[in-house]
Amino acid sequence: MVDLESEVPPLPPRYRFRDLLLGDQGWQNDDRVQVEFYMNENTFKERLKLFFIKNQRSSLRIRLFNFSLKLLSCLLYIIRVLLENPSQGNEWSHIFWVNRSLPLWGLQVSVALISLFETILLGYLSYKGNIWEQILRIPFILEIINAVPFIISIFWPSLRNLFVPVFLNCWLAKHALENMINDLHRAIQRTQSAMFNQVLILISTLLCLIFTCICGIQHLERIGKKLNLFDSLYFCIVTFSTVGFGDVTPETWSSKLFVVAMICVALVVLPIQFEQLAYLWMERQKSGGNYSRHRAQTEKHVVLCVSSLKIDLLMDFLNEFYAHPRLQDYYVVILCPTEMDVQVRRVLQIPMWSQRVIYLQGSALKDQDLLRAKMDDAEACFILSSRCEVDRTSSDHQTILRAWAVKDFAPNCPLYVQILKPENKFHIKFADHVVCEEEFKYAMLALNCICPATSTLITLLVHTSRGQEGQQSPEQWQKMYGRCSGNEVYHIVLEESTFFAEYEGKSFTYASFHAHKKFGVCLIGVRREDNKNILLNPGPRYIMNATDICFYINITKEENSAFKNQDQQRNSNVPRSFYHGPSRLPVHSIIASMGTVAIDLQDTSCRSASGPTLSLPVEGSKELRRPSIAPVLEVADTSSIQTCDLLSDQSEDETAPDEEISSNLDYAKGYPPYSPYIGSSPTFCHLLQEKVPFCCLRLDKSCQHNYYEDAKAYGFKNKLIIVAAETAGNGLYNFIVPLRAYYRPKKELNPIVLLLDNPPDMHFLDAICWFPMVYYMVGSIDNLDDLLRCGVTFAANMVVVDKESTMSAEEDYMADAKTIVNVQTLFRLFSSLSIITELTHPANMRFMQFRAKDCYSLALSKLEKKERERGSNLAFMFRLPFAAGRVFSISMLDTLLYQSFVKDYMISITRLLLGLDTIPGSGFLCSMKITEDDLWIRTYARLYQKLCSSTGDVPIGIYRTESQKLTTSESQISISVEDWEDTKDSKEQGHHRSNHRNSTSSDQSDHPLLRRKSMQWARRLSRKGPKHSGKTAEKITQQRLNLYRRSERQELAELVKNRMKHLGLSTVGYDEMNDHQSTLSYILINPSPDTRLELNDVVYLIRPDPLAYLPNSEPSRKNSICNATNQDSREETQL
Repeated sequence: MVDLESEVPPLPPRYRFRDLLLGDQGWQNDDRVQVEFYMNENTFKERLKLFFIKNQRSSLRIRLFNFSLKLLSCLLYIIRVLLENPSQGNEWSHIFWVNRSLPLWGLQVSVALISLFETILLGYLSYKGNIWEQILRIPFILEIINAVPFIISIFWPSLRNLFVPVFLNCWLAKHALENMINDLHRAIQRTQSAMFNQVLILISTLLCLIFTCICGIQHLERIGKKLNLFDSLYFCIVTFSTVGFGDVTPETWSSKLFVVAMICVALVVLPIQFEQLAYLWMERQKSGGNYSRHRAQTEKHVVLCVSSLKIDLLMDFLNEFYAHPRLQDYYVVILCPTEMDVQVRRVLQIPMWSQRVIYLQGSALKDQDLLRAKMDDAEACFILSSRCEVDRTSSDHQTILRAWAVKDFAPNCPLYVQILKPENKFHIKFADHVVCEEEFKYAMLALNCICPATSTLITLLVHTSRGQEGQQSPEQWQKMYGRCSGNEVYHIVLEESTFFAEYEGKSFTYASFHAHKKFGVCLIGVRREDNKNILLNPGPRYIMNATDICFYINITKEENSAFKNQDQQRNSNVPRSFYHGPSRLPVHSIIASMGTVAIDLQDTSCRSASGPTLSLPVEGSKELRRPSIAPVLEVADTSSIQTCDLLSDQSEDETAPDEEISSNLDYAKGYPPYSPYIGSSPTFCHLLQEKVPFCCLRLDKSCQHNYYEDAKAYGFKNKLIIVAAETAGNGLYNFIVPLRAYYRPKKELNPIVLLLDNPPDMHFLDAICWFPMVYYMVGSIDNLDDLLRCGVTFAANMVVVDKESTMSAEEDYMADAKTIVNVQTLFRLFSSLSIITELTHPANMRFMQFRAKDCYSLALSKLEKKERERGSNLAFMFRLPFAAGRVFSISMLDTLLYQSFVKDYMISITRLLLGLDTIPGSGFLCSMKITEDDLWIRTYARLYQKLCSSTGDVPIGIYRTESQKLTTSESQISISVEDWEDTKDSKEQGHHRSNHRNSTSSDQSDHPLLRRKSMQWARRLSRKGPKHSGKTAEKITQQRLNLYRRSERQELAELVKNRMKHLGLSTVGYDEMNDHQSTLSYILINPSPDTRLELNDVVYLIRPDPLAYLPNSEPSRKNSICNATNQDSREETQL
């Protein structure tokens, strides 16, 4: 310690307080040296170079002064010509000597001295070791010719009237102008000036040629006609325009020679300038030029950033973006790094788009390109990923960098970003709106398995349509389906609404039911003014406030609606239901009180005992009187609130002495303890008490824990859900979570089998090992053995996910070729299997379940073409696989991001419907099937009332299945449509007379007139079917058809059974004759209140959150796993 202290030098004895403040300069200067940098710039030459050349502003001033001097010299020359009075005669001395006044000579000498001095100084400053390079420059030579004679005349007075071609200074002025413009662009930081410079050079060159020709001809004609400047100008213009009137012509050979020389110079110089201008113009057309700052500040525009622009993506964006009336004045600036595609160029030349769409070739990572697009003034920026690439992760990385670049350049510009992989989503959490493709895709495909055609439901909701599709068709289902497709989600503040203002202070379910009964709108959710979370169907306990924002489904928003009282409606003879009959769809106006709906609650209390009442019937009168429906209460009564079916079913299932109780005891409720990626929303799920070993997750491999090697050996009580995918990506996790959500009844959980081309990673197995009945198997849908091992013969649904490796193809739309053929094989082998397919291109939906000689499909194809010609954005909606929810393309959801620009709540509502987000108090999407026991309800309005009054559910639509009109779809023999129609009509009429028709029957044979129209429509469009002579020929043909179909099916069935026997699998349960190909299914979103319910209708419901009724439910939702199943059962029973 002492040694260390001794090493510190003592303070100087003169160190005082003044030295502490001012520093000890003498002590510091003892060992410090002051160093000066950039001494080379302190020389006189460098300072001059800095002032005349390097400094942008001073250099600009110098060049502007030089340009002014040259123009002044040309002006002095013109003044000298105008003041001169040439003497008569044709002497050559007039060429070399002119009359110049002394003041004019003095001015010209001054200009010449300054110009020559500046030229010599700039040459000295620009000297780089080669003096001849400076001397032989054309500007220097011209300067010597125009300035030196005037300087010599100072010392030799007799040369003061010597002719000097001062008009050649116009070329020096042109050179100074070019330099001045370059310095100007440097000073204002403008770099995109090539086109401006080239146009300026062309114009200045043309002016210099004309001015030189005018002055030269005028001077050379001093010995001839003595033309003035105006006559020379007239001659030059006439000559250069190739008109040549001949009234003014040069006479001397010198002037003629000069004209020939100037024409030769023009023929050499001007084409070069035009060529450069044309090249720059072509390059400008490719790059798109700039979006001017003035337009950006006075007009509204959005920017679309893509890595490559395809025609389908462009048209989807433009059609959806400009579908909203208030966006008609917006401009779309496309920023794309690639050159414009030929098809895109052709579309953008259409007047409708050429006036609104501006294409800029550039990168979002360059500030210069973002400045060209005026990103800082844009209303929004849409950044889309390129999904048709093999490396989707790399595509996401590019999207992330684009989003970062835009956020850095324009922090206040709203960002709408599309990402592909869910693990990359957390990098762009700062964006205002984000759509993750794989999250939405897998959640939608999962819900398709339990709520049929969820993908079609969501697709129709996020597309803007007026509901006019299919209205020209005689098919009733196409009219209803097309009309209901016009329903969208809108919002309005309750106190400002005509629909919902009267329900302030009343329950949500009361408001939803009565708004639908009175106005035909479906209230699905609300949001408090001071809360950003949207609640879907918060239940009967939620009381509506005046400041609540209501979200509802309707044909159009309330602001575009007109209202009529019921008396006016009756006087105007409005039909009872605008969903039946050939009535016109009210697009911009809706009629309030649309006909008679469910029973009036107040009036029924005064009816007689023999009429229908709302009181529950006694047991003995069930067959004499229909059951009544309880009223929907304005304010929920705690004692009257019933628990939803899923909880009661679970409690009964767990308390009943059933053989499944041993397996159910292994389930608990909680949050999954492991998430495969950052940013996944926590969801309360059915989980196992202990995670399953990885070896037990393999379906087709036995291990020490079980000896099962195929799906049949497990003995599952419910049918399987099989997912065929290429890899087990993180997005596949979102397929499992909605199917294992806590609100799904335990007894209805379907086993999930993942059929993967490649083995899954360990982190993915860590995520799925906590879920019950989730297995995987390595195999492919190309292999029949793999399909049979994974249990395809007794599966409820087969989901075929689009493979990343096949998403790109050299030929457009060929990326789906392998998937389509594989699914077609499954369709032929297992006709009873419900196959849900994802495609890359929506246009390829027409190949799903393809049958070449299906008259009905061909008729629908022609209907699709007609709808596309009418400008419909949903022309593909009438394809039977899409209408039934059996095919889906993720590109259909691109409109969700575009629609969020106007409806910023659409992404949140869609995520809640799909189960990607769970908010306490918000409901979830589920479905119920109409059975024979439910047909007494009769209408959709009565069903609405029953659900709202009992469980608090809110219905939003119907999934309806009907028998297909043409049953000859698979025939390879053409059958006469008229004969088939007559035969069927006679049979169905006899059957109709012998049997009592059910009021809600879905059999289309009960409508012979409608079916006859459908047959005629199909025959007219498809033009198929050669006519036979009579009914005998038809019967023979039908018998041959049945033989053909049986033989084909028997052959396929034998193939499948032989493979099953070869693999040691039981053939029991393989029903090769079950056929679902003769039915068609479609969706009715928010149908009319008096829509008839039919047998096997599936009703979409938004069910309230069951945990919202739990006392102190919030702490229980924070637990990762419930402690005991018995306690869980008691809680559910109390619910």
